[in-house]
Amino acid sequence: MTITQLQYVLAIAEFKNFTLAAEKCYVTQPTLSMQIQKLEDELGILIFDRSKKPIKLTAIGEKIVDQAKKIVNEAGRMKDVVDQQKGFIGGDFVLGIIPTIMPTLLPMFLKTFVNRHPKVNLIIKELTTAEIVHQIQDSKLDAAIAATPLAIEFIKELPLYYEPFVGYIPPNHRLYNIQQLHTDDLDLKDLLLLQDGHCFRDGILNICQAQKLYKDEQYQLDSGSFETLIKLVDEGLGMTLLPYLHSLNLPEKDKNNLRDFQTPSPAREVSLIYHKNELKIQIIEALQDVISGVVRGAIAFQDVKIISPIAN
Repeated sequence: MTITQLQYVLAIAEFKNFTLAAEKCYVTQPTLSMQIQKLEDELGILIFDRSKKPIKLTAIGEKIVDQAKKIVNEAGRMKDVVDQQKGFIGGDFVLGIIPTIMPTLLPMFLKTFVNRHPKVNLIIKELTTAEIVHQIQDSKLDAAIAATPLAIEFIKELPLYYEPFVGYIPPNHRLYNIQQLHTDDLDLKDLLLLQDGHCFRDGILNICQAQKLYKDEQYQLDSGSFETLIKLVDEGLGMTLLPYLHSLNLPEKDKNNLRDFQTPSPAREVSLIYHKNELKIQIIEALQDVISGVVRGAIAFQDVKIISPIAN
């Protein structure tokens, strides 16, 4: 039994196809099939039911895959132990970022990080918070950038910055002439939100819950992007809330529609999150240093009230 054979097993279990698994492992399909056959012969069992389309794991195969994940992950950590001891900042590093942060934060820090740490091969994935948590647990991500607190036992949170909410309000709206918003001003009857599954939406709902404004039937328009919400607001269909960094990229004419909140401003905490057993701490600390540095100048707010991304 070899680590390579176990890696092949995991690839087939993931893609449910020998040919596709071989492509992902950069080997020929006959080579992969031969290695799986050798492993099954050695163990005296069938890991995969090849009569099914797509290929399915046998009952014992499911147990083999669970154990293979642990073995492959631990084997990969040996190099991480050495790199950590040497203080080496390099190698592959898989970073997840939630969709409401990716478009604004990534362009701010990526070039600086790559120039400062050229030996790090940063692999970036846009994922929802739920996907991030699942992939951190399965060791598919080294770290992620998400709205916190999450309060998950196996995840550590390293706060990067606190990003205020700002209102985006059209001229015909009842709140347009108010220079500074208060959370009491919000009403979900005319507040456009991101669709379900976005933690930014949950944060806004938490603001409104705190003001006892939330009723399921009151909101009707959901969207998957801030750009769509802004266009709907421009059409006079309501107002919306944006993360502060996103508002910086608006055209100058649209910035007239922005309204800050009275202090303490409702805000979201944005953190680097990672498994409590993560070994690539030197890269995580390098990311924290670069991101905190570039964002510090962009967000001058001090008095904020953190809104949890998890609906209560």
